[in-house]
Formats: sequence, structure tokens, C-alpha cells
Amino acid sequence: MVKRDNGARCVLCVVRGRVQGVAFRAATLAMAQGLHITGWVRNRRDGAVETLACGDAAALHSFQQWLHQGPRYAIVSEVNCTSQPWVDFSEFRIKV
Repeated sequence: MVKRDNGARCVLCVVRGRVQGVAFRAATLAMAQGLHITGWVRNRRDGAVETLACGDAAALHSFQQWLHQGPRYAIVSEVNCTSQPWVDFSEFRIKV
């Protein structure tokens, strides 16, 4: 993860499996908001879900752990996260 002066970081994660059509983006939005994470989530054309999440290390750790499970009807087979440069988002949102 890329560290910012105050300990904040950003990660880009791609989640694969049965992750579209199961409210994954809405659940990701709710989880991010609850953890005070900013950034975005979107569906990809290849059937994966992609999210850019920025926040403190502890919150991002919890967020990444949750991505491995996802919402109730999701079946997550793979999560790949990479460090990204800090982006100062004002909120977390669903990208269309």
C-alpha cells in the first residue's frame, strides 16, 4: 500500500467470481462508508468488480478482508489488490 503522511493509503482491488448481479457494489459502498473509506467501485466488462479504496491502514485491512467474502449471495474466487498513489476523494461512490 502507498503510504500518505497521516497513514492514509490507497489500493486498487479486482474481485472475481460470482460478483455481479448479487448487490456487490451496493454492499461495497455500505462497507466503505462504515469504515470511512473514500474512492469508488464499479462492474467490469469481464464480470469482475473493481474498487479503488483510500483510507487508513486499519480500515483498508478490514475492507480487503471483507472483499474476500462480499455480500450474502456473492461467491468470491479471487481478490487481487495493488498499491496506488493517494487520491483525495471526498466520498465513496458507485461508478457506472
